[in-house]
Amino acid sequence: MSRAFVKEDDAGQPPIIPPRAALPPGVTNYVTPHGLEQLRTELTELETARTKAEATRDDDAERTRRLTILNGQISALTQRISSAKVIDLREQPADEVRFGATVSLKTVSGGKSGFTRTFTIVGVDEASVEKGLIAFVAPIARAVQGLKKGEKATLQLGRNQETVEVTEIKYET
Repeated sequence: MSRAFVKEDDAGQPPIIPPRAALPPGVTNYVTPHGLEQLRTELTELETARTKAEATRDDDAERTRRLTILNGQISALTQRISSAKVIDLREQPADEVRFGATVSLKTVSGGKSGFTRTFTIVGVDEASVEKGLIAFVAPIARAVQGLKKGEKATLQLGRNQETVEVTEIKYET
């Protein structure tokens, strides 16, 4: 058979399904109540997109590729939701940095002395540096978990070390 009548792009690579945020093997998938709500909303949006894609009959190859990606994303998300362990922030110790805490750190040495950074420790799927939401598995979150107001920690920021002091801890429910 002549190759002249075969579409080259039909024989291409299988579609790449974007991975979810990394959760180290064996680590419990902690989420805040808001984080679980976000995951469920995302699932609804993906299912709606899948329904629309199934109804599209324009280009079968593109439809199949899109459905493959959506089904992969839905599968990964469903697995993440089923493994989620919701942490009730009202049960966290108010005076200690734990999952769900919004913590303020002041640099006391090794960096811009007096510089304050504030972030909230959340689940891996909720994390957004732009919004000040840091995953509980991130090095900065692990370095400060368990600390109380006034206690210090050393952070490794690239090649530089910085000593920070916890100046505020709060849990927003």
